[in-house]
Amino acid sequence: MTAPFAVEVRGVRKSYGAQEVLRGVDLTVRSGEVVTVIGPSGSGKSTLLRVVNHLESLDAGTVHIDGELIGYRLRRNTLHALPDREVRRQRSRIGFVFQQFNLFPHLTVLDNVTLAPLAAQRRDRKEVEAEARVLLDRVGIGELADAYPRRLSGGQQQRVAIARALALRPRVILFDEPTSALDPELVGEVLDVIRDLAHGGTALVIVTHEIGFAREIADTVVFLDAGAIVEQGAPEAVLDHPRHPRTRAFLSRVR
Repeated sequence: MTAPFAVEVRGVRKSYGAQEVLRGVDLTVRSGEVVTVIGPSGSGKSTLLRVVNHLESLDAGTVHIDGELIGYRLRRNTLHALPDREVRRQRSRIGFVFQQFNLFPHLTVLDNVTLAPLAAQRRDRKEVEAEARVLLDRVGIGELADAYPRRLSGGQQQRVAIARALALRPRVILFDEPTSALDPELVGEVLDVIRDLAHGGTALVIVTHEIGFAREIADTVVFLDAGAIVEQGAPEAVLDHPRHPRTRAFLSRVR
């Protein structure tokens, strides 16, 4: 039986010392849904993605991917942290595209894309390499399979990172400001790739400062401020007719 949500975040809290970064966040994402998360710097957007992928532990609440509790096992109404091996297995089903690409400089493009499916999912090398070449063609850089990251532009490196995420056959892909490290003239090529992915049936959660892109691509826009979801809904509702004064104030500054 298919889980009702690709991503289900319930009551998530996260603090660093005395600073509470996430304050009881609830968020659900259905299979194939595209959710964009907007908000001011320091509002907790990147931390939200990191707790979904369990790159950060939780102080309270739960995260489920396809119905599976992430990072913990529930026993007698108490959450117990999973061993690292189990967390890595769970993480191998969640694609993550970072701001800074995070490619291995000593590996070719093809090796960067195939590393996780081979190591974490233990799939057949021939199958993984063939699929990786198809994915590199899909993101428009198939001819660069044997190149090293230092030879690539920022836009090309980010497209490698997207192909690497897709190679995991993930249920959800998380994007953390995927264009913020790019020169302005390279932003469009990466956004074009993400637009194509939005029609592919994988759930996407995209933290972005590109309001026009959020409007165009999202099924749901989430406005996060001071660690809490202040407003969410269809793009035309949140971006054109925001109800909350904090949403209106933010949008007036970024338009």
